[in-house]
Amino acid sequence: MQPIIGIDFGTTNSVVARLMPDGHVETARFAIGTDTFDVFRSVLCFWAEAGGAPRHAAGPGAIEAYLEDPLASRLIMSMKTYLAQRSFTETRIFSRSFTLESLIALFLRALHAPVAGARLVAGRPVRFAGDMPDDGLAETRLRAAFTEAGWHDIDFALEPEAAGYRFARGLGGAATVLVGDFGGGTSDFSVLRYEPGGVTALGHSGIGIAGDSFDYRIIDHVVSPLLGRNDSYRVMGKPMPIPAAWYTGFARWHRLSLMRAPKTLRDIAEVARTADHPERLHHLVSLIEEEAGYALYRAVSGVKAALSRAPRATLAFRHEDFAVEAEIARADFESWIAPDLARLGTAIDDALAEARLPHEAIDRVFLTGGTSLVPAVRALFEARFGAARLAGGGEFVSVAEGLALIGQARAAARMG
Repeated sequence: MQPIIGIDFGTTNSVVARLMPDGHVETARFAIGTDTFDVFRSVLCFWAEAGGAPRHAAGPGAIEAYLEDPLASRLIMSMKTYLAQRSFTETRIFSRSFTLESLIALFLRALHAPVAGARLVAGRPVRFAGDMPDDGLAETRLRAAFTEAGWHDIDFALEPEAAGYRFARGLGGAATVLVGDFGGGTSDFSVLRYEPGGVTALGHSGIGIAGDSFDYRIIDHVVSPLLGRNDSYRVMGKPMPIPAAWYTGFARWHRLSLMRAPKTLRDIAEVARTADHPERLHHLVSLIEEEAGYALYRAVSGVKAALSRAPRATLAFRHEDFAVEAEIARADFESWIAPDLARLGTAIDDALAEARLPHEAIDRVFLTGGTSLVPAVRALFEARFGAARLAGGGEFVSVAEGLALIGQARAAARMG
């Protein structure tokens, strides 16, 4: 049997699954210290050595290299977020140019080496992340990255459909299922009809809102005000608002590295000269220049996860003389993400509208991805479908495992 491998290349984490000869699916495990995990962080780290070309590491190795010397390295995160943006063509890292495809290819080679004769089924969202995303361009770029990484027999499948394939194995009979797949950069929904003879896709929708958007809300409400957001500075004696775009960039994981541009740092320092609270802008510059963003994002992601388990949690972060110690109530967090939840609700309704089905026609709802564990997200589905119809599980591996199963089904169909 031809080897079949499913790869879920994610904004935050990536997962690999293999279809084994006996028909079961096995998720790849990655060693991190003395432990092993089935997720691989979707990051690259570059550093320069005297007289040589830039070196790099991926996944946990990238994080380790970055933490060892953040000032002498560059951490590349959320690469998937740029795929649908025509404006991003290449970037310079230690005086060497890299296209987006070549960066992703470097990561993919570290995630899983190509297997001779294997068929790869790679996931893609229904809608890629970004403002006015070009989904066709994004898939073309993603295919080019896999090809550059050494993969040649490549299929694509929608990520929520893949998660549904995995879920369908446990269904006792025919059912109409709504699948919600929540990643780091996108949330996708598919309405699927399962019959003993196969599966039919009835409707899809997607939106560029997911876990990173919720992290943004925490940074924007709790951290950015301590760094000068909503403050003023003076131009010829007239008060002017501190540029909001700085805080939009600072609070987005994938944009932070772009803020290290010398012009941006000079502009912030210049504004600080006449700012109401110059020390706040000095802290902002320090966090950007000294690559403290990763530690901050890790703290924010941790408090978000804690709020899924408890009604209150504390965001604690310190870098030199800048410190955050803020208790966050789940009710406040839910009020911050209310606009995002409203747009998620619209996307759910769009999938049902494309399927031409009312809410009552959905037999089961399967939710996957880390953000599906946020209570307010679950409540969104409970309000529409009732708690009894909701199911979850395999939050981080269901897409990759489903991709391998889709590969199996497609191989069988080709054989007749």
